[in-house]
Amino acid sequence: MRGTSRTVRHRDRGKPLVPLGARSVCTALLVAAVLTGCERGSSKGPAHPDTGINGCPTVHARAEAAVRQAERTDVPWHGPTGGPRAVPDKTIVYVAQTMTNPGVAGAANGVREAAKVIGWNVRVIDGGGTPAGIQSAMSQALALDPAGIVVGGFDPNSTSQQVARADAAQIPLVGWHAVADPGPSRKPRLFTNVTTEVGDVAGISAQWVIARSNGNAGVVVFTDASIPFAKRKSDLIREELATCAGVKLLSYENIPIQDASSRTPQEVASLLFRYQERWTHSVAINDLYFADAAPAFRAAGAGGSGPPSNIGAGDGDPSAFQRINNQQYEAATVPEPLSQQGWQIVDELNRAFSGRTDSGYVAPVHVSTAANSRGATSWNPTGYKEAYRKIWGTPGR
Repeated sequence: MRGTSRTVRHRDRGKPLVPLGARSVCTALLVAAVLTGCERGSSKGPAHPDTGINGCPTVHARAEAAVRQAERTDVPWHGPTGGPRAVPDKTIVYVAQTMTNPGVAGAANGVREAAKVIGWNVRVIDGGGTPAGIQSAMSQALALDPAGIVVGGFDPNSTSQQVARADAAQIPLVGWHAVADPGPSRKPRLFTNVTTEVGDVAGISAQWVIARSNGNAGVVVFTDASIPFAKRKSDLIREELATCAGVKLLSYENIPIQDASSRTPQEVASLLFRYQERWTHSVAINDLYFADAAPAFRAAGAGGSGPPSNIGAGDGDPSAFQRINNQQYEAATVPEPLSQQGWQIVDELNRAFSGRTDSGYVAPVHVSTAANSRGATSWNPTGYKEAYRKIWGTPGR
């Protein structure tokens, strides 16, 4: 199951995925799930995708080639090797959308680590995942009069007044997953936004499904449409899946990240009852959905290695790697290099303080599986710490 070209094998015809004794419970959950108002996809999926017939030969071949490239682990550092020396004695604030989001927390940890090396102070303020909480966190950040602010995983337009105040005070803002694209942003004003290319992440996660399923799959997509970055990612995933005629979107599940722990188990239970063996693969905009889905999969008797086979289109936190390495309801992730991105955030702020332009670096897309992670619990490009230390002139710290 670890290769990219194998056909996924499923249960025998007629064997239910949900135990008969759980049907009444699942029926109740189905009703509850419908009442929550989740957006549903078409229920027409392939009855038995393991026919051996390729559902989209040309698209499948392209997907296999892309996945093979993305699974490589020997890609050398191609980020910045030059830039300004460390500007001393700075205090920065990392405003987090919510520290329960592993990606947001992972990038914050990278910022903390890099700040120690460059000699800065860092304050992390948790927005709690709500609009009011994030606005309050941004106001608290401004009250500290920092040298720079990190917009950690939320739309700056939701705090437009605070962003305007930061701009007026000439406090540079650097985003992490703050807007859809990497690089500088004029509206909202960001010195730069640190992220992988959302189109690349969405594309490779959908291509992984196409490659792994031999072009025959019934797919559920999990997203948080309240975050523009996440919604765009899931929309692009759907577009790429649609390029293969043998891949059917069974359901598009809109579950806000802050509600994932409470809602995902019920949604997954109802989906298992509804689609049974037609549900062969899942793509989530964040790995945490599969952590929350695991109890429902387990209760239904689904094997940890699938089906369904699940891939997270971000963020690649340690718990996701542990699920992948232990074959516990997640088969792959498209990880953000969270530590490297934290270091990059610090480097970008140092460039802003020095009157320079942003570095322009965008980390390459990567697919991590049990086969290529070899027990690791994160993925980052090789050589980034050495490169940034050399740029800042802090090799001994």
